[in-house]
Amino acid sequence: MTKPSAELDRAEHHEWWITNGRGGYAAGTVAGSLTRGYHGLLTATIDPPLGRRLQVAKLDATLIDGERHWPLFTNRWADGCVEPDGHSLIDSFRLDGRMPVWSWACGDLLVEQRIWMPPGEDSVWSVYRLVQGRTDAAPRLRIALLLADRDHHHIGHRGDFDPILTLDGDARLTARCADGHDIHLMAFGARMRIDRAWIERFDLPIERERGLPDRQDLLRVGFAELSLSTTAWRGVSATVAPETETGVAPDPEQAFERFRQQDRALVRTARTHLNQIPDVPAWIEQLILAADSFLIERPIGTASARQPRPAGMSVVAGYPWFGDWGRDTMIALPGLTLATGRPEIARRILETFAGFVDRGMLPNRFPGAGETPVYNTVDAALWSIDAWRAYIEASDDLAALARVFPILESIVAHYREGTRYGIGMDPSDGLIRAGEPGVQLTWMDAKVDDWVVTPRIGKPVEINALWYHGLRVMADFAERLGRDPQPYRRAADRAQTGFTRFLRPDGTGLYDVIDGPDGNDSRIRPNQIFAVSLTHSSLDPPARASVVEVCARHLLCPFGLRSLAQEDPEYRGRYEGDVRHRDAAYHQGTVWAWLLGHYALAEYRVTGDAAAAQARLDPIPDHLRDGGVGTVAEIFDGDPPHRPRGCPAQAWSVACILDAWTRLERIRVGKGSTAT
Repeated sequence: MTKPSAELDRAEHHEWWITNGRGGYAAGTVAGSLTRGYHGLLTATIDPPLGRRLQVAKLDATLIDGERHWPLFTNRWADGCVEPDGHSLIDSFRLDGRMPVWSWACGDLLVEQRIWMPPGEDSVWSVYRLVQGRTDAAPRLRIALLLADRDHHHIGHRGDFDPILTLDGDARLTARCADGHDIHLMAFGARMRIDRAWIERFDLPIERERGLPDRQDLLRVGFAELSLSTTAWRGVSATVAPETETGVAPDPEQAFERFRQQDRALVRTARTHLNQIPDVPAWIEQLILAADSFLIERPIGTASARQPRPAGMSVVAGYPWFGDWGRDTMIALPGLTLATGRPEIARRILETFAGFVDRGMLPNRFPGAGETPVYNTVDAALWSIDAWRAYIEASDDLAALARVFPILESIVAHYREGTRYGIGMDPSDGLIRAGEPGVQLTWMDAKVDDWVVTPRIGKPVEINALWYHGLRVMADFAERLGRDPQPYRRAADRAQTGFTRFLRPDGTGLYDVIDGPDGNDSRIRPNQIFAVSLTHSSLDPPARASVVEVCARHLLCPFGLRSLAQEDPEYRGRYEGDVRHRDAAYHQGTVWAWLLGHYALAEYRVTGDAAAAQARLDPIPDHLRDGGVGTVAEIFDGDPPHRPRGCPAQAWSVACILDAWTRLERIRVGKGSTAT
């Protein structure tokens, strides 16, 4: 046994994440070790839309060449030891599209491994091929099959999973779980055998860093034994998909090619959409693929005996622990769907969420099966107006606009007259006020027990930037539909006059909140950037320049904007520790990547220099090779070196960067505009 090394730390710092379009995912470290409770090869949506359960934790392969044994995996144990240390055999790791690919160097043998999830299926493939070897070599793999059946937010322990195991021929093993669903394991070019044993006390260091349970037990149900080939993929597939009951064995070559063809089709679609842009760099193509990973079909309504629930579409806010959230979905929608040339998916998402508008509000948290929507958000409905603006701008779909316009009208009416949580327009200045004690309503929504970390009661600056912007958009919509735009224009004019109250007397940007319980909040936060980045800005050019200058000087980092200036006594430069310590830092200095795209657009609107504004995104390609490879993290430490934190893969981080790059690139090559 060995102790953790710097080499292992580097390999574990890099994580891969792949998804299936149903909310399920596979994830792990490049080293092959588990560092999170969320790591596993198949987390399936057993109870759609959000009932995700870990099914296959590991498929640990050992290469056997005569008397020599080479572990192609790594395990950490609770006593601090590492055994085996297979990460030392990794010759290279890369992504082929979204597919993780390892090359394992074992003496004079070179073995390639690939993992993927078929789109729309709760399935995973882990396959191997001999790339290089001696003519007299006959290498084989022994793969240990480690399963679980637990909620993906929880940790498993000995005895909490007791499946009924059966073999169907030589190459198929089925584990019947307590609720009656099956985990099917199929081997290709292999034989399977049952060998049941609990493997105990896996160490999960990331969970320990987060102040959460950090010991896990897994059930080994057996082994697959296979001979490696230079001409065919050999390995194991696992699924909970019922179609496997047809008895038709899937073909690994065909499944492999279907996955690669889907990735190529996504890039092709985006390139067609971006045909005015002559050179789409590789890192943008990687973001195009990452964008698709957050899009899911989700059942809505109630199923009957004769008819399943109808399928809507939504956005998973971040992997692994977030579901679909109203605010995140509306903010991410333009980048995930419109920048990638998929307006039909944008429309399905928008129409799905429109069906949940209630009293002028969108749910903050989209409901799971049998759950009630939670409406504690002041901004989601306003962001939905902007998302409809982006969709209509891209599609000119006036039929869809006509259908949704009464719902958008109801949003404005309820915000004007008043709705939940004290949300309503102040008739004295035309601005939106919001908030009640104990409730978090803006995107700065951290709450620990009864402690709302950033309550922001009063008139938050980004809410009123969105309100003014939304009123201008509604006037445009009304005019396009042949309706009277004047009521919206008058309300926007009034809000624009009222918005001048956010201007700080010293000329250094905007107040974060006005008319709060303690007066005006002068802390320097990034929320003011939306008063410049949104299509319709209420500010004059000097005020816009002041906002951008303040954000650049106090908040701008390579990967986003800090949520609070470093000089503030409440600034927290590192997002670490237990839940309370992390939430105390979440919006008190932590860097948010989704804000980088908005900053770049705001800078362009002040300077008119699209190339310089776009250059603000230049650090992102390096980040795509760090942390969650091929995607963008949720947050980063406010202090250098700005380590990625939070969700390794976050929808609005990917989306806002992708949207900003495409909009600025169109301007740079003379094919677009971003502002009025």
